[in-house]
Amino acid sequence: MAAKKATATKKAVTTKKTAAKKTPAKSSKKAPAKKTPTKKTGAAATAARLAVREDESPWTAAELKGVRADLNAEIERLQAEISSSESDLTEFLKEPVDGAGDDQADAGAKSFEREHELSLVEGARIGLAQNRHALERLEDGSYGTCESCGNPIGKLRLQAYPRATLCMSCKSKQERR
Repeated sequence: MAAKKATATKKAVTTKKTAAKKTPAKSSKKAPAKKTPTKKTGAAATAARLAVREDESPWTAAELKGVRADLNAEIERLQAEISSSESDLTEFLKEPVDGAGDDQADAGAKSFEREHELSLVEGARIGLAQNRHALERLEDGSYGTCESCGNPIGKLRLQAYPRATLCMSCKSKQERR
């Protein structure tokens, strides 16, 4: 009788081990798929992920389209301005600084015009770079977030000045320096 109990116990242990080995196989079945929110595409997805202040409504696709159009129009304008200024600058650089027979006032006027054209070209290049940077930020989803403190810049500020990268408090601090 003790032998029968020992045999029965061995069978029970073997059955439990076998069942334990099979259990992971049963649990490896895929769990029912959880419902995930559908991903938004295009402008709607971009609008949904952009930062806004607490007192502002989220960006709409139409607002972003307007900002994007403003930035693209400004880029085209600045590229035309740079081309025009560079051709004017090329003409100024061809003329000698110290022209024979020019008095000091004429030489000073020519130098002033050269410097003025150089500053116009440089300002247009900086503006072009800022507008391109704003478009990049729109694409990567960081548009509307202050590059200094990480807080939202504010829709009204961005609609007035689309290439802004700093919130008002950070911009004020920067200008005080």
